[in-house]
Amino acid sequence: MPTVAVNTSELFHILGKKYTFEEFDNLCFDFGLEAEVAEEEDGQGEPGQEQFKIEVPANRYDLLCIEGIGRALLVFLEKLKAPRYKSVPPASGKRQQLKILPATAQVRPFAVAAVLRNIKFTEESYKSFIDLQDKLHQNICRRRTLVAIGTHDLDTVQGPFVYDAKPPADIKFKALNQTREYTASELMELYSVDSHLKPYLPIIQDKPVYPVIYDANGVVLSMPPIINGEHSKITLNTRNVFIECTATDLTKARIVLDTVVTMFGQYCEQPFVIEQAEVIQPDGTTLVYPELPYRFETIDVSDVNKRIGINITGEAMAKLLSRMGMESEAINGGQNVKVEVPPTRADVLHFCDIWEDVAIAYGFNNLDWTIPNTNTIANQFPLNKLTDLMRAEICAAGFTEVLTFALCSRDDIADRLRKDISTTNAVHIANPKTLSFQVARTTLLPGILKTLYHNKNMPLPLKLFEISDVVFKDDKKDVGARNERHLVAVNYNKSSGFEVIHGLLDRIMQLLLVPPAQDGTGYCIQATDDSTYFPGRCADILVRGESVGKLGVLHPDVITGFDLNLPCAALEINLEALQ
Repeated sequence: MPTVAVNTSELFHILGKKYTFEEFDNLCFDFGLEAEVAEEEDGQGEPGQEQFKIEVPANRYDLLCIEGIGRALLVFLEKLKAPRYKSVPPASGKRQQLKILPATAQVRPFAVAAVLRNIKFTEESYKSFIDLQDKLHQNICRRRTLVAIGTHDLDTVQGPFVYDAKPPADIKFKALNQTREYTASELMELYSVDSHLKPYLPIIQDKPVYPVIYDANGVVLSMPPIINGEHSKITLNTRNVFIECTATDLTKARIVLDTVVTMFGQYCEQPFVIEQAEVIQPDGTTLVYPELPYRFETIDVSDVNKRIGINITGEAMAKLLSRMGMESEAINGGQNVKVEVPPTRADVLHFCDIWEDVAIAYGFNNLDWTIPNTNTIANQFPLNKLTDLMRAEICAAGFTEVLTFALCSRDDIADRLRKDISTTNAVHIANPKTLSFQVARTTLLPGILKTLYHNKNMPLPLKLFEISDVVFKDDKKDVGARNERHLVAVNYNKSSGFEVIHGLLDRIMQLLLVPPAQDGTGYCIQATDDSTYFPGRCADILVRGESVGKLGVLHPDVITGFDLNLPCAALEINLEALQ
């Protein structure tokens, strides 16, 4: 979860009270946050200034800065009423315009904009303004892949603004903190060694065109999502801020814009009054931002009481929700509560999010400990219980357990095992990030053979086993695939040790109370051919006439395929078939 570092002196000034850490930690806990004292080695803040680090939920974008935290805690303590956020046209009547050109569809098709008018920054609020953008970029913006925020000194540029996309060689400007102009291609090369900006370059690096925002005079404001222009950079003396967010996800862009303007609208001459901007779409339609939408939800008081395990009136519930920043009132004689969800609460997607806020404001520690009315008794799934018992017994038989990755390469389950990939019925990853993780494993053998390779310098014999799930495509399942719990064991030595693996099979069947029998009432092994195993050294494991697995000596090509050089006997069975 995101962590926000705040100077205690600034925080206590906002809250109007000086807290000990214990008192503040208790307050945070009551509000659903976690706090700790920032260590000096964290390197955050000014030397000699005490800081608290506050861990906030990942979906509470309104708590990613000291302004949001302070405001929320004041409302929770009932020292402040939740402010009303307003989106209004400018006094002149003419909104700033941002025109999106069709070429942007090739790279980042969406944009939103707004203006913070007559704002007054202090050194602390300026740092917080920059830090909030960084935290949003890392959080909801998914490292700028979904949304990129640009903030500009409006007095240094002139609208209307144009959002375009051009070939890299056609874009030239002085980037933030640079001393001369560079083309976009030169900037990409320059920032390829910059630890801060390097991670964002791949977002547009391979695109035929790069996004760019110009003002009416052709001045470049930004090249999202990489860098802003030096010409329009924000300073402590900035009084009017033009905010633009370019995006591949319009919903996320709206949330980000609403978050920035509601958090820092308090520093405007008219607090929490945000100036609108027009965004002209490629088709000529015009949208006005920020929207700052308020919406109403109605909850059933008795239903919420039942779900949380409390018994309070509608009036009390409305008061609790108002403390959480959602102005509420009891209606229908107290049977329902009408809840107003403000634009800062993008995390409220469902009724259950409102129920959670009721529980937080009520206090989880204030809930009564009760015995559930149901008579059910928790128990392990039989398959998991069998797995745990089997692990202990196989360890007692002298084998060492390993745990391997559930994903592997196509070669691991096909070519290296002398199989055709089309016959494996494997689930393939649509966009694998590495060649090592292309499919979900259909057998445990590759993982355990790789483990042998990495430990082949250990004293022999190496007797390893694993009990884990494999995955197969299955059109009969709603997700298109099914899991099976398999057991694999190998004996790696100077001789194959087939008798060792066969002995382990006998022990497993003995533990499962499956007697040896050839008449279909117990288990037996039956010679078979399998390309993974040496010819004439492979057998099917039959239990009550059904095949549940195989054992045998691995084929030399399989051994060498995993860079091993000694014989290996293996056993793999489907445990689910033996329950």
